[in-house]
Amino acid sequence: MEKNRRGNSEVRIDSRTGVQEIPEPEQNRRPPLFKVYKRRWFVLLVLCLSSCCNAMIWLTFAPVATQTSQYLGVSLEEVNWFSVVFMVVAIPLTLGATWMMDSLGLRITLILGSWLGAVGALVRVCGTLAGEGVTLRYAVVMLGQTLGALGQPFILFAPTKLAALWFPDRQRATANMIASMCNLLGMLLSSLVSPWVVTAPAKIPTLLIVYAVPACISCFLATVGIWSSTPPTPPSAGAVSSSSEPFFQGIKLLLKNKAYLVLLLSGGAAMATFSAFNTLLDQVLCVQGYTSDFAGLCVALFILFGVLGAAALSFYVDRTKRFTEVVKVSLLLTALALIAFSLVSQLQQQRAAVAVVCSLLGLFGNSAYPVAMELCVECSYPVGEATSTGIIVMSGQVQGVLYVVLLQALTTRITEAPLSTCQGEDLSWGVSMLVLAGLFCLFACCFVVFFHTPYRRVEAEEEDASSSSPLLADHPLGPPGGPGPQAYLEKRLIEPLG
Repeated sequence: MEKNRRGNSEVRIDSRTGVQEIPEPEQNRRPPLFKVYKRRWFVLLVLCLSSCCNAMIWLTFAPVATQTSQYLGVSLEEVNWFSVVFMVVAIPLTLGATWMMDSLGLRITLILGSWLGAVGALVRVCGTLAGEGVTLRYAVVMLGQTLGALGQPFILFAPTKLAALWFPDRQRATANMIASMCNLLGMLLSSLVSPWVVTAPAKIPTLLIVYAVPACISCFLATVGIWSSTPPTPPSAGAVSSSSEPFFQGIKLLLKNKAYLVLLLSGGAAMATFSAFNTLLDQVLCVQGYTSDFAGLCVALFILFGVLGAAALSFYVDRTKRFTEVVKVSLLLTALALIAFSLVSQLQQQRAAVAVVCSLLGLFGNSAYPVAMELCVECSYPVGEATSTGIIVMSGQVQGVLYVVLLQALTTRITEAPLSTCQGEDLSWGVSMLVLAGLFCLFACCFVVFFHTPYRRVEAEEEDASSSSPLLADHPLGPPGGPGPQAYLEKRLIEPLG
């Protein structure tokens, strides 16, 4: 091979064939089509820490409601509002948070969410450190809770967005699972840490300092460590077209998508069921003689087995892409477990049976959440990930409020309950639990029968891969003249959704 110069270009001449080869100029060489970066794990770590801290802020006072009531000088109902405010604030904030995430980017929303959590945690500390005679103590702590609640949507809607932008298709479900389950981990930690720290009402300020430290650390890591919303080179074809639709146009597409509407109702109902389960479990069990410590153990088992099941399902789905089948089977098994709980929870001295059923509820129900969120993105592509999943979360929160109100209205007062450990009046929850199981079974059957969808994001990526020749697969927009992901999007936007 001989080398000559032609102008500013180097010319290579094959000595055997005499063919001249002019290498492509350096500035015209194409970057890799898709590439993953180790930094994706750091971004995931920041989201996990922020999500865990936000959940701990949410449920800080629930395990120590009595001590909090005594320290702040308020009723238990007022203490319950520390948790309820998260649900109330999140409902109207959902659309704004999803718009910001899909329009302004992941970096801004993650930093904003972590800052709101950290500032809220510090405000709570200031409130509890006030003097004994300060009447605004409860209001200051509630202000801190509200700031944390404002940050929740920016954290809660981020897993699918981060998985789509930073992780390749073979790791998306796993990344989504890790980020989503960290919220459950925060709930579990709060149920363990709060009773361990608060041995007396005077320990409430110490508890809030303990929770403020990790919140400030996550805020620092997000502010300093997250430099951009996306990596320099996308990890997949789906990431190239993430949030390609304007926000309001995306909303219109979702309302025309029959599969998404079925998932909106059924998935929201499933989330509402578990919200009601976590909220009312202690009240359901105490009338049968079970202690609050045992109810806390059941919640811990519910979360722990959910995390283990989610890990297994996410690894499986990453390799098989069987989103629909996994979610349908999980919902049917959850329906059976919920029916069992509605019966077992009304029996006395059946601790082992109640614990096993709660574990199965977590294993079948909680484990399906990250897979369902990935399925939501697949059926709604190319609508932004935060928009499609955020609206389903909002549906679950709205239905959750309705479920709690309905189930409480269906209770009846019990005149004699000799084994009761309830601090308030004794109520029978038998009818309420049967209604809850019936509603879940209804929506689960509707999902199994009526939900059918192509995996739009997977199809777009496969179509892009098949259109790229091996020699020209190094370009972020696909080969010259090839359709690429944009052609797929244009095709999909022309086709009716359903």
